[in-house]
Amino acid sequence: MKTRQAQRIKRKRRIRAKIIGSAGRPRLTLYRSGRALMAQVIDDAKGQTIVGKRVIGTNASVANALGEKIAKAAGAKKIATMVFDRSGYRYHGVIAAFVDAVRSGGITI
Repeated sequence: MKTRQAQRIKRKRRIRAKIIGSAGRPRLTLYRSGRALMAQVIDDAKGQTIVGKRVIGTNASVANALGEKIAKAAGAKKIATMVFDRSGYRYHGVIAAFVDAVRSGGITI
């Protein structure tokens, strides 16, 4: 029997095999730790992080704030569209709130 974390890592690898970020459409990824949420906009072709933000807290209101910050920072870098990497997490709750906030900030996902 595998742990929840091992199962998430397996899902993450399966998702990452299909999702690739480029300069025109970078990859937006989200990580949830026990006390914070971290998001990055990554250009996989160059292997570099374009934008990275971190907020303390793990609830939906904090995810909304992080989504707004990422959308504003990506807009400043002239990024209008991204591909979302959910990192093996289920798409609901905090993850969905984050993506909705990014979309409301003017970014197409």
